[in-house]
Amino acid sequence: MKNLENTDAANADVVIIGGGPAGLNAGLMLGRARKRTIVIDAGRPRNAVTREAHGFLTRDGIAPFELRRIAIEQLGAYPSVSHLEDTVVSIKGEDGAFLLETASGLKISSRKLLFAAGMKDRRLDIPGLAEVYGKSAFVCPYCDGWELRDQPLVVISRGAALMHLAPLLYGWTKQFAVCTNGPDELTEAEREELRAHDIPLFDTPIREISSSEGMVNHVKLMDGTEIPCTGIFFRPELAPGTDLPHSLGCRISEQGIVEVGESGQTSVPGIYAAGDAATMMHQSIAAAASGALAAAAVNGELNREAWKAGLA
Repeated sequence: MKNLENTDAANADVVIIGGGPAGLNAGLMLGRARKRTIVIDAGRPRNAVTREAHGFLTRDGIAPFELRRIAIEQLGAYPSVSHLEDTVVSIKGEDGAFLLETASGLKISSRKLLFAAGMKDRRLDIPGLAEVYGKSAFVCPYCDGWELRDQPLVVISRGAALMHLAPLLYGWTKQFAVCTNGPDELTEAEREELRAHDIPLFDTPIREISSSEGMVNHVKLMDGTEIPCTGIFFRPELAPGTDLPHSLGCRISEQGIVEVGESGQTSVPGIYAAGDAATMMHQSIAAAASGALAAAAVNGELNREAWKAGLA
């Protein structure tokens, strides 16, 4: 795998925008399929705050940046794959003839596009939450519930999201309290459901999260209540990693993700999406799998086009 100089012009069969598990696994598949592929990544992954990635077979507990390093190293075996640390700022054109420009001024033409830029966190507005995020405060029990099993936790969520998370988290620990940080947005039946499972519910706004070296010890509310805990699960506020799919006319769901078919095809011909950009299931192994599926679909489309051209 080669790096592109920012002053060079470049042509590609496929440009992958985003270099997380989805984008890198897509690059691997396309490299093995002998397609000229450019992976463009700004190097600022959402999981940079996380010490370990979990649930990834053969790599359980690996540091996210180490997983990325190994992936990029393995892509080096495929000379048709290039990696560029940059940001795509504009895209014009259509299927078969896209023209991209990066923040550094590099212009790239590409036959197909694959968006794998994921999601990004909006600013955390609870004092003290940023200090524990990725260390003792997490968003996914599948990723980090094992490490906090049977421990006293605080869940920061409300409404329908809370009633999804609470029964799920109950499989890892039954010792948790809920802080909704304002109106709980629950029905009386839902409040009774929490009471029936001995789950305390607090709707007073949170004053701060107290911690030491990233490890939470209690959540303090505006009324002075202190809730001791050794971990937190919370609902993040997310935004798309890039607005380019929207600007190109791709259909976007109410949740802000790119709508795709089973193979990652968006509503716009020649444009695909994979990973967190196209699903609500934010797990590394799921992202990598969707990247592989989308890459196979892109490669199949390119091969069919070449086949038909050869018969003309």
